[in-house]
Amino acid sequence: MLPAADELAEVLLDLAVPHEDIGDLVRMSRRVTDDPELRQALQASVAELVEGLGEIGTELDLPDLDWPSGPLQRCFPVYVFVAALPYTRAYHRGRGIPDDVSRRTLADLGRHMAVHRRRYGVAGVHAVWWFGHHFRGELYQLGRLQFERARLGRRTGTALAAAGLDVGPGTPCLSLHIPDFLGPFSPAACDRSLALAAEFFARYFPEEKYRVATCHSWLLDPQLRDYLPAGSNIVRFQDRFRLAREEREPSDTDPVEFVFGDPTLPVESLPRRSALERAVGDHLRAGGHWYTGHGWFPL
Repeated sequence: MLPAADELAEVLLDLAVPHEDIGDLVRMSRRVTDDPELRQALQASVAELVEGLGEIGTELDLPDLDWPSGPLQRCFPVYVFVAALPYTRAYHRGRGIPDDVSRRTLADLGRHMAVHRRRYGVAGVHAVWWFGHHFRGELYQLGRLQFERARLGRRTGTALAAAGLDVGPGTPCLSLHIPDFLGPFSPAACDRSLALAAEFFARYFPEEKYRVATCHSWLLDPQLRDYLPAGSNIVRFQDRFRLAREEREPSDTDPVEFVFGDPTLPVESLPRRSALERAVGDHLRAGGHWYTGHGWFPL
């Protein structure tokens, strides 16, 4: 269940929840603990979240909250993750995972609440489904990058097998993610993260052998090279990868969301303040499309 109200603020601070949201979350928590329907929904959601803790590739599907839309409905997932926190931390401790790695990993909740507030101007959790990876022990923040314990999908696994690697669909891999709000992802920062990951997974998940790292992101769209200098962080990040396959379905809203903060912004009014902003906006205004790149490199 939830911590007492006077302890909840400290837990929220550990999860990097924005300070302007903490008072309201503490206040609303009393409604969750006092209402039998909400307590039941909380218990069902936590049970769904922690079932099979540590397994790879389980989709998070929290029960819908049958409650009027408003602050409580937007923030109810926060209470789910707070209530599940003791289970997650126990899993981390059982693996011997250092407290600082655990804390930085789970603090991604606060970062996504900051994304939600930036976009909508109110408290809430952006991309609730994403936190199944964190709170189930699949994903870890190691320096600048996040590393998810994953398995190669059908198309990527088949492509890598065709390239001569002793892997295939279902083979364990590390999936890389680049969180925002953490500054540039310079080559040095990425090198440090990869070194940390090599040591981390060998020590804390020795039974899992990772032969490849993958990344599925618009940042790997080769068209970015047409707009950005060769020495830019994005191009140098791309240089680490080999493309597994070509994506044919456009993902135009992805770069708009991550560069400008809101995927619904009209293309014609996108700012041009930086080289990346000019690249994303000018390409779309010229009638072009952006695509998800599917990259990999051997570990």
